[in-house]
Amino acid sequence: MRPRNTSGAHKTPLLGELVCSNSLKSLSAQTPHGLLKEELLKSGSPVIESAMECRIPGGGALVVDRDAFARRLTDRVLSHSRIRVERRLVDRLPADRPLILATGPLTHPSLVEDLTTHLPGGRLSFYDAIAPIVEADSLDFGRLFRGDRHGTPGSGDHWNAPMDRETYERFCEALLEGEQVPPHEGVEDSPEVLRAFQACQPIESLAETGRQTLAFGPLRPVGLVDPSTGREPYAVVQLRPEDADESAFNLVGFQTRLRYPEQERIFRMIPGLEQARFLRHGSLHRNTFLDAPALLKDDLTLSGLPGVYATGQILGVEGYTESVTMGFLTALVLDGAWASDTPWTFDAKMILPPAETAMGALLSGLSPRRSGAFAPVNLHFGLFPRPSGATSRRIPREQIVARARRAFSGWWAGRSDWDSRRLGVGG
Repeated sequence: MRPRNTSGAHKTPLLGELVCSNSLKSLSAQTPHGLLKEELLKSGSPVIESAMECRIPGGGALVVDRDAFARRLTDRVLSHSRIRVERRLVDRLPADRPLILATGPLTHPSLVEDLTTHLPGGRLSFYDAIAPIVEADSLDFGRLFRGDRHGTPGSGDHWNAPMDRETYERFCEALLEGEQVPPHEGVEDSPEVLRAFQACQPIESLAETGRQTLAFGPLRPVGLVDPSTGREPYAVVQLRPEDADESAFNLVGFQTRLRYPEQERIFRMIPGLEQARFLRHGSLHRNTFLDAPALLKDDLTLSGLPGVYATGQILGVEGYTESVTMGFLTALVLDGAWASDTPWTFDAKMILPPAETAMGALLSGLSPRRSGAFAPVNLHFGLFPRPSGATSRRIPREQIVARARRAFSGWWAGRSDWDSRRLGVGG
């Protein structure tokens, strides 16, 4: 599409332009993102290889020279003998099959409109309101209590962080003073986007409307009794489990535009969250994405659209490395299908990585969830399956990493007939 048509956020015609941060997050294999990069590099990912070639100082993170990185990827694609680049606007779903849809979060409105005619209602979202997720073993459960509104005390799906009036008012003051991420000019500050966000306003915007707004809104204590006092708290922050094992929790109603360091500083003021480790930060931005748990089939095609593969950020993953991973897995499945004698009955599960790997854990995050609306997924330790027989809530990260490495090595070695270079993009 670019440079003839622009998204409003992109500034160059380069194929690998990074619109937001130039950091692809941690390289440490003791972190989920570092482990994911390790697997991608072992798999021969040309994107991560290019990022490593364009790396600049950034501590333990993979930070790239964004111009050099974009040019490197563009050169690899343009120089590939089996790739033809056509720079034109695609405003309707092409009839070609198989088809890979990797149009990103700023997909052209005309293509989005056409895509919605092929999908069940409500399966395509246009604006992304994400609340933070915190790691369970970093919480002080002695300061929290379990319970649902108007439910049986001591039982229910939520954990609750009670606030007295003084704590609540300090928290509101911090929200009002917190530094926010400005919206992309002309993209996320348009009247259309602002109207859409009225139904899911950032928590700091709610606080701006009045000091009691939160206490009568997402932090309302109605129907919740703190067992330590025998009465309703002044305000309550509810934590909803992200998985059946309750290894991670979502801060209900805490979609936010606060910068990441500010989120950690301010949200750690919540009782019981003083030492919270954030698996995902909150955000609010334009982001066209599919309801993957409802649409994604086992062979990574879309339900109701045979032969159509959606991948990257439009599939419902959040982050550069996660998008690269889904592109890699889609290519893996498509290549395997067409190498098969029966491509339309090909069992993709035979070649996809196990859930214990970083790639497999990310893929599992796109499967049907226990509760709540689907929000884009980024990789965190809460997505990895618990080791069999584990009884403790806390699973050492070293154990998860070691198991992931063993699982990946076994999976990749078992694919001895797979030539990873077939997925390469140029030299």
